Amino acid sequence: MSGIDIQSYLDSHLLLTRAIAGLGEEQLKWKETPAKWNVTEVLAHLADHNIVVSFRIRDILADTKAQLPAFNQDRWVEGQRANDSNATDILDAYWALLTYNAQLFGRLSEPDLEKGGINFKGEFVKVRDIIGGFTKHVQTHLAQIERIKNAYANREANVSAESVVQGGIE
Repeated sequence: MSGIDIQSYLDSHLLLTRAIAGLGEEQLKWKETPAKWNVTEVLAHLADHNIVVSFRIRDILADTKAQLPAFNQDRWVEGQRANDSNATDILDAYWALLTYNAQLFGRLSEPDLEKGGINFKGEFVKVRDIIGGFTKHVQTHLAQIERIKNAYANREANVSAESVVQGGIE
């Protein structure tokens, strides 16, 4: 077993699945503002980010010495029309990538985990830190999903309250 927490990496799928449990299509696609992501777009971003992380790790392990790529997350989400996707399909793809990467991570030695490359900011990053960073990144987006769910619930409560007030005036 390598010196990284592969189980936490894999558990990110379960955490995301639980975070969206019981949400209907309207809740998954609802946007607080046009500029903010909805839940489906957050899930698509995490799948995309995992693709990029997967590439970065493999590029480091291949010892290419190329600068690790950045990606424009907003343009990726918009360009692929993520909002037209199905959350379950996104999570299925996300799970497939998690399990494939976890197999790789289990084969890595300590020296492999210490290998690194230069990111788009010019910083040296190790494989171990990329993996741990992704797992932490998911936590950030889990909190974002909760904020979206709360904003949707507050919106619904405000609409209901307005209906009651308007109903009492008539």
